[in-house]
Amino acid sequence: MKIICIGRNYAEHAKELNNPIPDEPVIFIKPDSAIIQKDNPFYYPDFSKDIHHEVEIIVKISRVGKNISKQFAHKYYQEIGIGIDFTARDIQTKCKTKGLPWELAKGFDGSAPIGRFINKNTFTDLKDINFHLDINNTTVQSGNTGMMLNSIDDIIAFASSYFTLKKGDLIFTGTPKGVGPVKIGDVLKAYIEDQQLLKVEVK
Repeated sequence: MKIICIGRNYAEHAKELNNPIPDEPVIFIKPDSAIIQKDNPFYYPDFSKDIHHEVEIIVKISRVGKNISKQFAHKYYQEIGIGIDFTARDIQTKCKTKGLPWELAKGFDGSAPIGRFINKNTFTDLKDINFHLDINNTTVQSGNTGMMLNSIDDIIAFASSYFTLKKGDLIFTGTPKGVGPVKIGDVLKAYIEDQQLLKVEVK
């Protein structure tokens, strides 16, 4: 199982980090050891002093596919969920300055809490799904899938031209604006529409 993540897929988020708007999906990978499930806590790592939250809609791949065309991409997933892409921003900045890959900043243990998944047929329009993240009961990020620069089907088509997608693979589809630091003691709750699907405490 692999975790494919899309960077800079919301224009306002790219702007808040002073990044250019990409002309195609920006992809990085997290290992499966990054996953936190079942509302287990996130333990703040000792190698960073600036861990940021990035809430994201997740797609779970339901069948094997390679070189999938956009028109058939919808056949390769049945469930949508929500997760957090924890990012060691200080490590990422150092990597970017040196022109190095982001994996140390993005793929560390526990950097991918994921919540429960919902059948995609629950939604009338996959390009109009609201989601948000609360920290200590205050909303810090909110977005809508219609704001994506690359839609879910676009992402699946693009990613599958490079990687064979397998059942159980997860795709983090990018984060909206409002990313920021977390601290020990924070309680994060992530929602799709008004349904809480993820809770994680920072310890």
